Amino acid sequence: MTLDSIDIKAAIANVETQLKEDQHTSIAMKSAVGLLLVLVKLLLARLGMNSRNSSKPPASDPNRERKARAASTRKVGGQPGSVGTTLMPTDDPDAIRLIEIDRRSLPVGHYVDAGFERRQVIDLQIERVITEYRAQILVDENGKKFVAEFPAEVTRPVQYGASVKANVVYMSMFQLIPYERVQTHFAELFDMALSSGSLSNFNRDAYERLVDFETLAKKQLSQANVIHADEKFAGSEFSL
Repeated sequence: MTLDSIDIKAAIANVETQLKEDQHTSIAMKSAVGLLLVLVKLLLARLGMNSRNSSKPPASDPNRERKARAASTRKVGGQPGSVGTTLMPTDDPDAIRLIEIDRRSLPVGHYVDAGFERRQVIDLQIERVITEYRAQILVDENGKKFVAEFPAEVTRPVQYGASVKANVVYMSMFQLIPYERVQTHFAELFDMALSSGSLSNFNRDAYERLVDFETLAKKQLSQANVIHADEKFAGSEFSL
């Protein structure tokens, strides 16, 4: 590599040779100069990197070759043959809001109700739901107390439900969202302060529940002729 007509590699090699042959320079000085040479080599290596010979993304490489794009002949919008999606109304909406005409705005006359015109808005209802279980207590004439059994999954005075755990696992394991952002999501939308320990426990619980399924899935995939994956496996070379 040359910089301003200076052969940097040759200069470094010359310094290294002089250090090796010099008998008067102290060991400490040689070590210091040697360290500087290492740093220079590292900097040179980085200067020589680009998006073709390193992991540097093309967008961060100012010297990358830019190819001119040919002008597209396609029209803006959906292309012919593409399958689009159209929102369709449902026959059983969750809520119905009637909008009546203000008869004071109508001309004087006799009117007959002829039905209605409908439009639907699809929305989300995001809220925290707390269910309290109250187990009945009965006491007989001898003072013996009998308490109704709670559902098997209700084991603590206060705990998180299955939907909370499922959402945590979905966000952190499938969507790969960091724990801190998952905690922020639940705190801001639901006023729920989930600890990182709770998130870890939810994921561990899901993992343990899926162990049998994973074992069965691996067994059936290993015996299948086609596993519908991009990779190609040949006979006994396929293993899970």
